[in-house]
Amino acid sequence: MSGPVPLLSYDDPRLVPGRVALFLDFDGTLAEITERPDAVRVDAETRAMLARLERATGGALAIVTGRAIGDIDGFLAPLRLAVAGVHGLERRTADGARLGAAIDEAAAARVRASLEAAAAEMPGTLVEAKPGSLALHYRQAPERAEAAIAAAHAAVEGLEGVHVLNGKMVVEVKLGSATKADAVAQFMDEPPFAGRLPVVCGDDVTDEDAFREAAARGGVTVKIGPGETVAGLRAAGPAELRRWLVALADSFEPEKAETA
Repeated sequence: MSGPVPLLSYDDPRLVPGRVALFLDFDGTLAEITERPDAVRVDAETRAMLARLERATGGALAIVTGRAIGDIDGFLAPLRLAVAGVHGLERRTADGARLGAAIDEAAAARVRASLEAAAAEMPGTLVEAKPGSLALHYRQAPERAEAAIAAAHAAVEGLEGVHVLNGKMVVEVKLGSATKADAVAQFMDEPPFAGRLPVVCGDDVTDEDAFREAAARGGVTVKIGPGETVAGLRAAGPAELRRWLVALADSFEPEKAETA
């Protein structure tokens, strides 16, 4: 079985502004992964490219991420896009409506206390609290991966309705069952996404479910970086994806591209 096709060699006549629905992961996809999650920066060129795509597609562009919606708004300001945050546990639709799953706050407090106690014993790790989720990052101490994962599983012992997700240099405890695939499916049932071709771009194992959802709808899937994947296309890294997205925006605005 052949692997993903290089993204920059891909040409698809279906990629026209009135037919495409774009779903983009954030860390490792639009933005480079940094040692600390709060150290991420999005340059003005990337924000301008996203604004062009959002405008050209009539709002059919969503960020689908493990980040909280508020974090994404901070990184992309003044842009305010449709977002599925915390792997689908919270969502803002294209028309601005906020939706979220009910969370067991007592369970969340227990998990947080357990993870923070574990992090205190593992220099280089840190706990990030998000709506409905606790993430234990080990970007600054990759040698602690096994211990961090064990700590997350210990934190959820005896709890029901919680899920442990392994990501890039992070292990996350999610207090709900929503996935990125659920988020893509929900957006695709709503305007302006409904009836369009889903294009999903992501770099992490948590994006694989979203790739499968898009593929089931005949869509386009792009894996960012190395690793096994079900995606049909691959970009070497965020810079290559951004280059492709700029070219896509140019194709959506041919008059603007010609005068640039």
